[in-house]
Amino acid sequence: QVQLVESGGGLVQAGGSLRLSCAASGRTFSLYSMGWFRQAPGKEREFVAAISRSAANTNYADSVKGRFTISRDNAKNTVYLQMNSLKPEDTAVYYCAADVMSWRTSTTPDHYDYWGQGTLVTVSS
Repeated sequence: QVQLVESGGGLVQAGGSLRLSCAASGRTFSLYSMGWFRQAPGKEREFVAAISRSAANTNYADSVKGRFTISRDNAKNTVYLQMNSLKPEDTAVYYCAADVMSWRTSTTPDHYDYWGQGTLVTVSS
């Protein structure tokens, strides 16, 4: 069992930056690949970024490529999402998730086994 807690959300102006963190409980964090997803009001949850257990592989949605960076620190049981050049359309609740299939960087929510409670990011124009 893994428990995930996101932090770092908030209100930021367009063009600004935020860094989200996701802290995981347990000693098995390094065995999971990790993903970030987001869900805007009235929309389905969508993939943002993912990183394999060793950080050797990353995957990004086209909408965030070049602006967002996913990283992890296995010693701290934490995965990060650095978000730069934020746009109003990035406004959403952001969730981190853990996938026991640690070799993949899946874009599919159903592939993830554990989820955090989410943190709200609001980008004003």
